[in-house]
Amino acid sequence: MTQSGALELRGLTQVHAAGQPPALDDFTLDVPAGSCVAVLGPSGSGKSTVLRLTAGLDEPTRGSVRLDGRDLIGVPPERRGMAMVFQRPLLFPHLSVRDNVAFADRVRGVPRRRARERAEEYLGLVALGGYGDRPARALSGGQEQRVALARALAAEPRVLLLDEPFSALDTALREEMHDLLADLRVRLDPTVLLVTHDHGEADALADTVAVLDGGRLQQAGPVRELYARPASLAVSRLLGGRTEVPGTVRDGVHTSALGALALPGPVPDGPGVLVVRPEAVRVTLPADPAADVTGTVVRVRRRGLRALVAVEVPGPGGVSVEAELEAGEELPAGRAVGLVLAVAARAVVPPLGPPSSPTDAEASPVRPR
Repeated sequence: MTQSGALELRGLTQVHAAGQPPALDDFTLDVPAGSCVAVLGPSGSGKSTVLRLTAGLDEPTRGSVRLDGRDLIGVPPERRGMAMVFQRPLLFPHLSVRDNVAFADRVRGVPRRRARERAEEYLGLVALGGYGDRPARALSGGQEQRVALARALAAEPRVLLLDEPFSALDTALREEMHDLLADLRVRLDPTVLLVTHDHGEADALADTVAVLDGGRLQQAGPVRELYARPASLAVSRLLGGRTEVPGTVRDGVHTSALGALALPGPVPDGPGVLVVRPEAVRVTLPADPAADVTGTVVRVRRRGLRALVAVEVPGPGGVSVEAELEAGEELPAGRAVGLVLAVAARAVVPPLGPPSSPTDAEASPVRPR
């Protein structure tokens, strides 16, 4: 079975053509043995470049890839101790399900009978026991991806590389595959490097998330840490943050169109954008003395039993704050509400561009809440 390895990526840089910005720029990341690390980023951010350089499908312009301390630059893909699952399963259509999974063993010289026996073991691990005789072309999309995962695991990789392997599946199948991978991690303890554009998938699967944007690593750390303390607007947005309130920080207080809000920890003085996740905002009555601000519901977006509401707060620029309602709670557009912004969830990140002149609210000496 799989024996996990520790992966180290150091200063990986990939330049495709002189004069063009690098597809990947000085990327450094540790993937401890037995962990799952997700590289999260939008299309074109360099995610797939990270996997291709790690797998040895491409060579970096600069940087190193190490597995358990061994430098892999120049080592061909088949000798790196890694296996990769792509967005498309890429099964051999002329082979049976069993022989698709047995392929890695056959390439390594394992006798056909033993390779097929081992293939059945891995099909059992991905809940496809009894499917071995079926032709690969007769499978559903979810079944194909399970076979691709079984084939990768049968190669006994020290690192399993996943290139958005579940993005083409519908929501129910994607959740099934998330559950399957979580179960395989418990049973096999593989080292997993996953790339995805879906922060929900990163949340569900990863111990650590590395946010990549424009070819550069923006921030890496435990999922909860990135949610609570994003390093930039790019990180906040990629993790689903939608409330952004520009203002100024002075002596641990952020002053903006929302007024003066005390911050939970030290933040450098100067321009800063307040970001608060919707689940950390509680909706209450406008007259509630606990309310930090009041405003009017201008939009309601359903999320199953829950809903996201956008509340417009009076003041310069039409500041909008999003809040997640409790399950079953209803609020119509046009309703006046109060908002409580949890102190521990108030984070400030640098603005994207040069700071503008402070508004009257930013300049006024208001007592922080």
